[in-house]
Amino acid sequence: QVQLVESGGGLVQPGGSLRLSCAASGTFFGPYDKSWYRQAPGKQRELVATISSGGTTNYADSVKGRFTITRDNAKKRVDLQMNSLKPEDTAVYYCNWRDLARANHYWGQGTQVTVSS
Repeated sequence: QVQLVESGGGLVQPGGSLRLSCAASGTFFGPYDKSWYRQAPGKQRELVATISSGGTTNYADSVKGRFTITRDNAKKRVDLQMNSLKPEDTAVYYCNWRDLARANHYWGQGTQVTVSS
């Protein structure tokens, strides 16, 4: 089992930046694809960014060029650097690890990001 804890959310003005972190603990098998999702009020949860077990990154069109996903395997951490934030980025952001060998998904509890002046 993997436990995930997100941090770094908060209130930021439009055009500002935030860095989200996801720290993992527990028993690890893997390999893992690691992702950030978000869910805005009244909307479905959507995939924001993924870094594959091989290091390939993919982004939702809405965040390309503004968000960057990185990982530190030694520290068992995945970060999401968010720049040029817009009000439409307001959501609860969730960390997700997908165990490719066992088809398990692990989720964090979420961290609130609010972009507002």
